[in-house]
Amino acid sequence: MSIGTFGAFTQARLAIYAAQTGIQRRQEQRLRQQALEEESRELAKGPIDLPFCLLVLLLTAIGLVMLLSASFPSAYYTTKKNDPTYYFVRQAVFAMMGIAAMLFIGKINYQRFRGVAKTLLYVSIVLLILVIIPHNPLAVTRNNATRWLGVGELFTFQPSEIAKMAVVIYFSDSISRKKDMMRTFRYGILPYAMILVVTAGLVAVEPHLSGAILILGVGAALMLVGGINWAWVFGALGSAAGLLYFALFVVGYNTSRIQYWLNPWADAQNKGYQLSQSLITIGSGGLLGVGLGKSRQKFLFLPEEHNDFIFAIICEELGLIGASIIMVLFAALILRGYWIALHTRSRFGSLLVIGVTTLIAMQTFLNIGVVTGLLPTTGISLPFFSYGGTALSIQLAEMGVVLSVSRQMRPTKAG
Repeated sequence: MSIGTFGAFTQARLAIYAAQTGIQRRQEQRLRQQALEEESRELAKGPIDLPFCLLVLLLTAIGLVMLLSASFPSAYYTTKKNDPTYYFVRQAVFAMMGIAAMLFIGKINYQRFRGVAKTLLYVSIVLLILVIIPHNPLAVTRNNATRWLGVGELFTFQPSEIAKMAVVIYFSDSISRKKDMMRTFRYGILPYAMILVVTAGLVAVEPHLSGAILILGVGAALMLVGGINWAWVFGALGSAAGLLYFALFVVGYNTSRIQYWLNPWADAQNKGYQLSQSLITIGSGGLLGVGLGKSRQKFLFLPEEHNDFIFAIICEELGLIGASIIMVLFAALILRGYWIALHTRSRFGSLLVIGVTTLIAMQTFLNIGVVTGLLPTTGISLPFFSYGGTALSIQLAEMGVVLSVSRQMRPTKAG
């Protein structure tokens, strides 16, 4: 056999060996993947985290009671049929739908959410674009802001609520696959920054500044937990501070908000009316409150008393002690969520729970901050309490995602 023939024969054998090795490696990977999927299916049959579920149900129940108390005057005076239970009944229906969705989603193997990550993100962006299209008959404008899509009073929803969850699921899926690549700009910063700029930008145009802040905040939190370089974190914080200054002190939409946030009493009958009434409402409650259902400010003195400013009614009726108990319940829910994230078996599940819990934490902090005058007035609701059926249903569905992940937690000695 000539040297050339022997060399060709050797190369052919090496090629066959490489092909066989590649096939064997792919088969091993496929078998490993199948084993992991089978293990995940078995683990998904485990029990949900009962403390987290009970906290959600308790906050939802208290929220419905407080909504009935806060809303019956405005429901009686402003609705067509003068029905004092109008807002409560609608909210209760959506609460039951949301709880059913929570329990249903809680039984799903959360690994299946990977399959809808991209689709949900694309759908949310399309819906956000529909909101800002001029003269779109499906877009609904309230209080000089176009944030909703719907058909008259029959059904309306905020696409920004879907966008928040879309960002959480997509980021969790994508980041969980990259691992060490998250420390690079190309893979760990650029693609996610582009998504955040597009989604948060569309929300900000509505205008809905608080919604944009929530999307940016949860996206940044997931990137940080995902392992991006801390240098980028400090750079992003500096850029965010600059953008926030521009949005609050330069853009005309927000200038008056800052001015009358710093001193609402300067124009307490006009532009500072809402915050000044909120502070009066909170102060009227004192330590023990005036009693459940006995608020005076809800009789058309405090605007949005059943929506963004329901926490002020809580302070008036239940006092500092009652409001503190509700804040403790929120804190317990948030801490339990992060506890679940620390005990999950997969990176994807941990990121999912961190994203959902961070959304609830940020929204709760921002709402209470606005109502108490700590932050400038902007439209942001209190989870499980503020009126908004679709928002409540989506929040409860998000809690179902956490419960789904909790089924596959690592065993702990105590928790």
